Amino acid sequence: MALYIEQAECISCGDCEPVCPTRSIKEGAIVFEINKQTCNECQDTGYDVPECVRMCPIVNCILPLIE
Repeated sequence: MALYIEQAECISCGDCEPVCPTRSIKEGAIVFEINKQTCNECQDTGYDVPECVRMCPIVNCILPLIE
């Protein structure tokens, strides 16, 4: 499973990028983007909540990717 950043909610603050243990978050053309190939929702890192979700100042900005 992976996460994605809701473009309409993201304020491009960048708080999520440095805390990502898999380095899956990068600055995109409009907002930050999460690489779905490498994001594992911090499942293998021992965190209870994904670090990007914990650091994001906007509720419901970073959500589970449903394909």
